[in-house]
Amino acid sequence: MSVERVNHVVLWVRDVKRSADFYSFVLGLSVIEQHGDEKAFLRSPVSPNHHDLGLFRSETAGKATRGSPGMYHTAWQCESLSSLVDIRERLRSMDAFLGGTDHGATKSLYAVDPDGLEFEVMWLTPRETWTEGRQPFGPLDLEAELRRTESGHAEE
Repeated sequence: MSVERVNHVVLWVRDVKRSADFYSFVLGLSVIEQHGDEKAFLRSPVSPNHHDLGLFRSETAGKATRGSPGMYHTAWQCESLSSLVDIRERLRSMDAFLGGTDHGATKSLYAVDPDGLEFEVMWLTPRETWTEGRQPFGPLDLEAELRRTESGHAEE
């Protein structure tokens, strides 16, 4: 027996509305259920899940400290490299963008939400391009990746 995939993520946040607005703007999630300022559930318009993200208010949630015990980050997959470019610009406009990494199997952006919780937004490269156990790791040049895919290696 094994699990199939991650179904949703739930975060403790200081301000549910602020976090819901942030994730709606940056990732295009929609609030599908709201319970005052206590909790909210958000879903991607293309998701089969009831919700992809739950936000619960915490009186004690402090600013996250990188490297402290707890979850490091969640990863949100987008449909294309051009979507990744759009999301990068939204993250920059919110002063939330940390940087990008080319992992070979993924092209990844890293960011922080209003509570300092780190997350990743990534595009999964076609499986036939993966080199198991030997994935390259380096800086992400999204513009070069877009030029490469436009010159005959279409996004999948």
